[in-house]
Amino acid sequence: MKKLISWNVNGLRACVTKGFENFFKDVDADIFCLQETKLQEGQIDLSLEGYHQYWCYADKKGYSGTAMFTKEEPLNVSYGIGIDEHDHEGRVITAEFGNCYVVTCYTPNSQNELKRLDYRMKWEDDFKAYLKKLEEKKPVIMCGDLNVAHNEIDLKNPKTNRKNAGFTDEERAKMTALLDDGFIDTYRYFYPDTEGVYSWWSYRFKAREKNAGWRIDYFIVSKALESKLDGAKIHTEVLGSDHCPVELTIDI
Repeated sequence: MKKLISWNVNGLRACVTKGFENFFKDVDADIFCLQETKLQEGQIDLSLEGYHQYWCYADKKGYSGTAMFTKEEPLNVSYGIGIDEHDHEGRVITAEFGNCYVVTCYTPNSQNELKRLDYRMKWEDDFKAYLKKLEEKKPVIMCGDLNVAHNEIDLKNPKTNRKNAGFTDEERAKMTALLDDGFIDTYRYFYPDTEGVYSWWSYRFKAREKNAGWRIDYFIVSKALESKLDGAKIHTEVLGSDHCPVELTIDI
């Protein structure tokens, strides 16, 4: 059984001062994925004994960025999705293992007044095509901050957020299309009706204290892996970022 963790750390250097390494050691994941590292090469020196480290940096300093730490050395690691328009923000790392691909993703935010919604729609189509291409060879485990609460159950205040970034009809429809195309939202697979469990809370208005959150961090897997799924968790008790870590256990 393998344990995978995904966490948007919203600035790894800040998160390291707030207990990141303690959680990392305690959880003892086989694969640990990060989003929004917000750093460039050489800006942090993490001593993670027993892990191979892979980093993808944005061209723009202090922005975006992903990382993947693995106990088992992958057969191959690639960065981005092979489309220049999308590959300057450090958003995707893909690791190939013997029987699957593991992909970590930090999906572009549609931003205030949906400034980037058109770009986001293009990203969604291209990223789904990328995952389907991988699937032609091996099943896929994809995780990360996907910047969408899929259904009303996935956020505290669906009515007032309907046209806001992360809960537009357009973004939700793209998630539906992905799941309809042979992928499983693993948390909902195990907890189809569980309410009030979120992975992100605004820093404003004491949102975390009030649990006025959104579930926007996911493990999504190919349907071919359904029989291998063992469990899913959202670590709401873990502080250090405005997101909390999410977990998947799977027999791979």
